[in-house]
Amino acid sequence: MKIDLTDTTASKINKALIEGRRAIGTPAVGMVLTMVIVTDEENAYDAIKAAEEASHEHPSRTLVVIKRHARLRDRTGSRLDAEVRVGSEAGAGETVVLRTYGEVSDHAGSVVLPLLLPDAPVVVWWPVDAPEAPAKDSLGALAQRRITDLYAVDNPLAVLDTRARTYAPGDTDLAWTRLTPWRSMLAAALDQARVKVTSAAVEAEAENPSAELLARWLEARLHVKVDRVVSDGPVVTAVRLGTADGEIVIDRPEGPLATLTLPGQPPRTLALKVRPTSELIAEELRRLDADEMYAIALTGEAPKENA
Repeated sequence: MKIDLTDTTASKINKALIEGRRAIGTPAVGMVLTMVIVTDEENAYDAIKAAEEASHEHPSRTLVVIKRHARLRDRTGSRLDAEVRVGSEAGAGETVVLRTYGEVSDHAGSVVLPLLLPDAPVVVWWPVDAPEAPAKDSLGALAQRRITDLYAVDNPLAVLDTRARTYAPGDTDLAWTRLTPWRSMLAAALDQARVKVTSAAVEAEAENPSAELLARWLEARLHVKVDRVVSDGPVVTAVRLGTADGEIVIDRPEGPLATLTLPGQPPRTLALKVRPTSELIAEELRRLDADEMYAIALTGEAPKENA
């Protein structure tokens, strides 16, 4: 069910949500968090689809904030339009698409605040155009977790350094989330090999932010220098860990399968696919506390307790 509201207010949107739930006979109970997506019109469809798919694991109220272009602001003045979706139109939760014009766009936090689920965690996700310091953004300040994506920027390694300077507990990035299978396999391989790593290399396409985060994480955890080796891609293609007994290698030149090689053991094939955005978002929503491993990979040290 969809309800369109033009030149509206937060109170009218809340009323429409109640009326929509009554019309389809669905209560609001069961939703575990509020997901706020800040995006543009071009990327809104894919972001909403990913959030709706993730909502089957994490039922949530999804608030999509779309700030319209400056020329549209001048033509329409200050205004808030909304599209309320409930039932099958909104996955396992409910979705409100907010289009802001004029001065309203500069006060998105005030628009979103009355629409948050009471006593529920808030997660903010910027699929594109994330602020330089997410925790200091008016919307980011409302959230326990703030999700960005270095794959959406033109110069990811420069932005990665900026994120390291502005990091606050609760920040995370999908470039890090994409590494979960790699980190799990590397940890399992080291548990089996039980050897000291003396050298390391990460092979990936040029300027890949996931590869840089993986290299920084390995340096912090293994206390060795990690070489960055440029490959044809896509994304991370191999990790090589040197030991006195031989190399530990995870190699995925292409496709969803990787080869794990341990010293003195035959190679084995493992599943290591590139996951869709909906799976990445669902993983991030499983934990709402600070991700210390991301902080270590990003900054080289664990976050301070009072940060």
